[in-house]
Amino acid sequence: MLHKTNGIALKTTNYSESSIVAHVYTEAFGMQAYLINGAKKSRAKISANLFQPLHPLDMVVYHKASGGLNRVKEVHQTPVLRDIPINIQKSSLAIFINEILYKVLREQSGDPHLFNFVQQAILWLDASETILANFHIVFLVKLSRFLGFLPLQPSHQHHPYFDLMDGVFGNSLPAHSHVLQEPHTSLFYAFLTSSFAEPSSVKISKTDRKYLLEKILDFYKLHTENFGTVNSMYVLEEIFH
Repeated sequence: MLHKTNGIALKTTNYSESSIVAHVYTEAFGMQAYLINGAKKSRAKISANLFQPLHPLDMVVYHKASGGLNRVKEVHQTPVLRDIPINIQKSSLAIFINEILYKVLREQSGDPHLFNFVQQAILWLDASETILANFHIVFLVKLSRFLGFLPLQPSHQHHPYFDLMDGVFGNSLPAHSHVLQEPHTSLFYAFLTSSFAEPSSVKISKTDRKYLLEKILDFYKLHTENFGTVNSMYVLEEIFH
C-alpha cells in the first residue's frame, strides 16, 4: 500500500553491485529500511545521492506492517540542504548528529513531535550564521526529552550534583561514578535551559566542553540500549579546538 511521508536520511548500505538499502527515519513509521534497486547506476530513477546523511526527504513509499525491507516509489530532497554539505564545521556536526540519531532511533516508531524536532534542528543548523561550537551539546540535551529521559529541572535552588543514572540534580554525591560535579553541573544546566540560538552565550573552555560531551554521551549510554561508542566525537574535537 502506498503512503506519503516525510523522512530524514541517516545511512545507506550496499545491497548488491548497483543497489543499496537506505535507512530513513520517517515521520509516519519511524525508522525504516528501503531497498533501492539500481541506485548506484548513472541513470538511476532513484539515485543513492538522494540519501545523503541528514537530508530531509519527501517520500512516497510502499509500507508493510510486518517489517523488513520496504520500497520507495518517489523521493525528493525537500528542502535541499545548502550549507551543511560544504561547510566543514556544519558537516562535522552533521556526521556526529547523524551517528547519534542512527543509534537512538533504531527502535523508534512514528513520532511526529520527535521528527519535527530533528528536522527543525537540521534546518536551523543549515541556515545558522552563529558560532556552532556548542550546538551538538544543546541538541543532545533537548533530544533526550523526546527519547524519554530529559533531566528533571530543579527549582530555583542550586544543586551541585547531577546524577546521570537517575537523571536528577541533587545536593549529595551519589554512591557511583556516573555524576556531574561543579563546574560541569552548572554548565549542563545552562545548556539544558538554552535554545539553539543561544548556546554560544554559554562560556565554556575546550577542556570542559570535551568532558561535558563525554558525560552526556555516558548519560545516553545509561538510558539507551546498545548505544555503544560514538566514533565521530573525535572529529568534533579537531574542528572545535
